[in-house]
Amino acid sequence: MMLDRNSGLLIGARQLPSPNVDDRPEGMNPEVLVIHAISLPPGEFGGPGVEQLFGNRLPVEAHPFYREIADLRVSAHFFVRRDGELVQFAPVYRRAWHAGHSFCEGRARVNDFSIGIELEGDDDHPFENAQYDTLAALTRALMAAYPAITRYRVYGHSDIAPGRKTDPGPHFDWPRYRGALPRPD
Repeated sequence: MMLDRNSGLLIGARQLPSPNVDDRPEGMNPEVLVIHAISLPPGEFGGPGVEQLFGNRLPVEAHPFYREIADLRVSAHFFVRRDGELVQFAPVYRRAWHAGHSFCEGRARVNDFSIGIELEGDDDHPFENAQYDTLAALTRALMAAYPAITRYRVYGHSDIAPGRKTDPGPHFDWPRYRGALPRPD
């Protein structure tokens, strides 16, 4: 995988632009990654719900839970499906709306300096091998493009919003993931 620094797009990812992005503050570049997990409807995989949510096209009649989240305006930079497919919703130089009220490395407004990566999953199911492979390759590409991002500057949503968020959840294998990343010299 390779990131085109001019466009902020990852070569090979399926592009599905979200309206829920804006510009980062002047001079701000990505410094950390935030790993999330999402499934829509909750506990179901493979459907269009996440893409519809990030595109503000969630059909509220399709599932009772959708009525509760219909007014959310959220996005992430990337979404890794169960089969390893990678979808990109926002160029990495733009700010995606994924972190919410959170703190990271002593700073608030985590969306300003982070890249959000959603994994199709939840707290109740292990992630798939294909997802770990895609996530590791994506992370290596982002680390190559943004040297401030290191294996020690990758956080779970639960790390930056403790008590409010639990993702990527208890089944996410942090040692496996970090073991696939380059070690600093």
